[in-house]
Amino acid sequence: MSGVPTGVKGEESVARPLTDDLDLAVRLLAATPTHEGRDPALLRRWARAADAFGSALEPGPPCPARIVERDDGLGQLLLARYSSRPATVELYTDTIDRAETLIDELGWRSWYPVGSVRAAALAHETAHALLYRAENRTAFRAAIGHTALRIGRFRVLGHVAGAEEIAAHAYARTACGLGRSPLLLTVALAAAVRAPGRQR
Repeated sequence: MSGVPTGVKGEESVARPLTDDLDLAVRLLAATPTHEGRDPALLRRWARAADAFGSALEPGPPCPARIVERDDGLGQLLLARYSSRPATVELYTDTIDRAETLIDELGWRSWYPVGSVRAAALAHETAHALLYRAENRTAFRAAIGHTALRIGRFRVLGHVAGAEEIAAHAYARTACGLGRSPLLLTVALAAAVRAPGRQR
């Protein structure tokens, strides 16, 4: 939940959320630079693999980073941001508060219980820390299955831009017991903040 994905199509229909989180994940990948012109079926396969990996990722200890609360994230659509030196998670309370209000406005409280935005933001950053571990990073690339280079029988697995975000959202959804992916909420938040007269 480092920031709200800006290029995800579908912001106009947040009152009628997409039928499943996978559609939204595919749209996130399609809007990510380097994926222009990629086969939608391939993007769907990558999105499904990233979501499954994040959902099944073994929880680690809570993110050991220092937590700092700030109130200047809404203008940049930031919910949380992780910095490694020193290890710090910045939580943007103004954005979190607006997201909690938006959940009530949209009638999505059954999917996102009170306090779940903060919890999901922390879980999302924990997922990034877990995915940074060498063994998880290797397993994640294998699960995605993107071949960056092949020489004879040797194959080098590549990075898929945007896939880690999908996995982190899936991890947060599972860890926090949410009814829908936090990705849906971040897209709704972007639409609400960008709409004239909606930023509160």
